[in-house]
Amino acid sequence: MDGHAIPTIANTMYYISDFITSEEETYILEKIPSNRWIHLMHRRLQALPTTLTANNTLLASSLPAWLTDPILPRFNRLGLFSDAPHGVNHCLINEYLPAQGIMAHEDGAAYHPVVATVSLGGTVVLDIIEKNGQGKWRVVQEPKSLLVTTGNAYTDTLHGIAEVHVDEELNADTVANWDLLGSAETLVATGGRNERTTRISLTFRDVQKVSRIGNKLFGKGRS
Repeated sequence: MDGHAIPTIANTMYYISDFITSEEETYILEKIPSNRWIHLMHRRLQALPTTLTANNTLLASSLPAWLTDPILPRFNRLGLFSDAPHGVNHCLINEYLPAQGIMAHEDGAAYHPVVATVSLGGTVVLDIIEKNGQGKWRVVQEPKSLLVTTGNAYTDTLHGIAEVHVDEELNADTVANWDLLGSAETLVATGGRNERTTRISLTFRDVQKVSRIGNKLFGKGRS
């Protein structure tokens, strides 16, 4: 993963453009269930296989095949979750319309400190802020890309998405992962502007606390 490191963000955040193909992107978008969306004020989301309990426990169950293949085998080849107790056991699907975003936040101790996010649909800018206020960065997430957050980037920073219709002033001086982008020339051609369109993110994690009662509920017995 060294060749994909974003150098200015604690060397523990990584970016791969074109992590999946256009055909795979279309397939996943078509497979997302239309009846499972939870509507929030500024976005809608789905949690697979289930939402966490009040004490951040996951009821164990399998992720659907349309979500894991071909993504998880590629994670395995990269060794992304090799130190995670359960491997990937949870995926949060977020949909953002233009001008929708999310305030700066952290993922926290409920998860093993590795997050892998695959972007679908539109391009968006993720704002990264050090908790001590000393560092700020902008990361462009293109469709079909993978963003991995680990180590100090996981524990010492917050991340959020501005509620704007257009991301502006995107260039080699302002975008931390500029040299890793697959379509930097497009941003150059638009004068550093990204017109937001609907974007869906697939955020894969390992939930630390897992209850096997989920296997019983879903008829899978003990494991």
